[in-house]
Amino acid sequence: MSSEEEMSKEERIGFHKGAISVLAKERAEMLRIVSVVEQLMQMHLKALADLGVDLSAVKKEAEEKPSEEKKEKKPIDELLS
Repeated sequence: MSSEEEMSKEERIGFHKGAISVLAKERAEMLRIVSVVEQLMQMHLKALADLGVDLSAVKKEAEEKPSEEKKEKKPIDELLS
């Protein structure tokens, strides 16, 4: 028998509710970190602009480089197996 068959319905519900709770907190923390990183990037971009750096050239260079995000992403179930 698998562990899922051995667990009662109430135990499985509790397990999934707990997982959702933890993941929601993790997501909130990740969004907070992204917000801080964005603020820091904006601060550095402003400082570069104040120093006379051409940010359009930097942006164009970054757009030309292949990004990790552009690679094909595998479905989550493939990553977990």
